[in-house]
Amino acid sequence: MPKKFPLHPAHPERVCWGCERYCPADSMRCGNGSERTQHPAELLGDDWMDFGLDARQEEDPQAPPG
Repeated sequence: MPKKFPLHPAHPERVCWGCERYCPADSMRCGNGSERTQHPAELLGDDWMDFGLDARQEEDPQAPPG
């Protein structure tokens, strides 16, 4: 069973988010380059789930149906 991806981790800077291992930033095992992969919250801010193809969209009550 895959690990659940944390939406708002307490200290995202302590972990590499590049694969499903979520290694500590100072001991990465996957060989994902020389730097850790940042969590989306670090790159896009706390509202990072509102961006992209899977973003939750608010419905406009004035919009026509369909």
